[in-house]
Amino acid sequence: MECLVFDIETVPDTELGAQQLGMHDISAADVAKAMFFNRMQETGNEFLPLYQHRVVAISVVLRSGSDSFAVWTLGDEDSDEAEQVQRFFDGIERYKPTLVSWNGSGFDLPVLHYRALRHGIRAPAYWETGDTNRDYRFNNYLSRYHWRHVDVMDVLSGFQPRARAPLDAVASMLGFPGKMGMSGDKVWDSFQAGRLSEIRNYCETDVLNTYLVYLRFQYMRGLLSDAALEHEYAIVREVLKQSDAQHLQEFLTAWQGAAG
Repeated sequence: MECLVFDIETVPDTELGAQQLGMHDISAADVAKAMFFNRMQETGNEFLPLYQHRVVAISVVLRSGSDSFAVWTLGDEDSDEAEQVQRFFDGIERYKPTLVSWNGSGFDLPVLHYRALRHGIRAPAYWETGDTNRDYRFNNYLSRYHWRHVDVMDVLSGFQPRARAPLDAVASMLGFPGKMGMSGDKVWDSFQAGRLSEIRNYCETDVLNTYLVYLRFQYMRGLLSDAALEHEYAIVREVLKQSDAQHLQEFLTAWQGAAG
C-alpha cells in the first residue's frame, strides 16, 4: 500500500479580490467582506468561487513501504502558498502515489489547479493522461472514474451529489474522532486572528479522519483482510502515540474513547 492522503485549508485571496473589485488601500478584512457580499448577491451563498481561494495549509498522510506512516503539514508556518503547492506536486512527482481525498475532486484539487496556475508551478506526472506514459492512459489522476485518485466521498456517494455525506458524519459513524476543535467555516476568522498553527493542526486531524475512512473503504472492497485492517490501524495508533504533538495525542484519545 502506497498512498498520499491530502486535505487543504483556504482563505479568501484578498489580493486577487482587491484587484478584481478595484479596492485599493483597503484592509484584507474589508476586501474579504466585499468578496463575500458580492458572492451572496450573485448566488445567495457566501462561498467564494474556487479560483478566489488561497491555500494556507496542505496536510498529508503518506503511507508507503511495509510499515511507513507519517502525517504532517507541508512547509512551515512561514512557507508561502507557492512553496506549499509546489511541495504537494513535487510529492506526486517523486512517489507517484495513489491520491486519496474527501471531496478532493470537487474542491481541493480544482483549488490546487488554479493556485499552481497562478504561481507557474509545473506538475507533469499529475497531468499525465497517457500521451508520454501509457500506464496513465487508463488510470490517471484526472479521470473521475480512475483509481489513481480516490475521492472517497465521491465514490461512496456513487458519484451522485444528493447522496454525499460530510466527512465528520461518516468518520463519527465509524468510530473515528471526526471534527476536532474547528471547522472549515472558522478558518478565515482563525487566520485573521493569527492562529495559523491551529489551522494546520485541524487540517492534520481532518486528513487522519480521511485516511481511516479510506482504510475501512479498502476493507469493504476486499483489498484488506480483517488482520490487515487491524494492522493498519495499529500503525497509525503507534505513530500517534509516539508523537509529542498535542493535537495528535488528542486525536488518539478521542479515537480510543469513541472505539471504547
